[in-house]
Amino acid sequence: MSFYLEKLELETVEGRPSYHMITDKVKEIVKSSDIKNGICLVQTTHTTCSVYFDEYMHDKNYYEDDFLQVDLNNVLEKVVPRQTSENYPYLSPGPEHIAYGMKKTDPNYPALKWSMLNTDGHLRSDLLGSSVSLGIYHKELLLGSVGQIFFVDFDQTRTRKREVEVVILGDKDE
Repeated sequence: MSFYLEKLELETVEGRPSYHMITDKVKEIVKSSDIKNGICLVQTTHTTCSVYFDEYMHDKNYYEDDFLQVDLNNVLEKVVPRQTSENYPYLSPGPEHIAYGMKKTDPNYPALKWSMLNTDGHLRSDLLGSSVSLGIYHKELLLGSVGQIFFVDFDQTRTRKREVEVVILGDKDE
């Protein structure tokens, strides 16, 4: 059994969920792994982000989000409304978490109270999940005829650089 890991870096936008179709990049990674048969895990370790599997819809809005993504945003907005102020509509982040965040020195997580008003992003990510697992057969990713892999960042507070990890386990060509 062989193991292969490669990371993708994506840039997200501010003010709305940031979607990226990453199927072609994942296919390239599968090819470069030289694994003939196995499993491909596509995951994110960011807690306001999701990786999911769905069909690509060709119609797009003015932001270049396909209509299925717009529909997903509309459904999620009803279930998990955007956080617009501290303690509304969510309890999180509480005072202890704000104090923790204000002590951080990582430039990816600025010590700004408003930047922690992203509970909606965490909850939306919780609903969709952080990974997908797909089979690999004869060096091809098993996507079906219309399946695509998407990454989304639901944290709308600021632009960011995000990573997606592609982990491949399986047997190489012998």
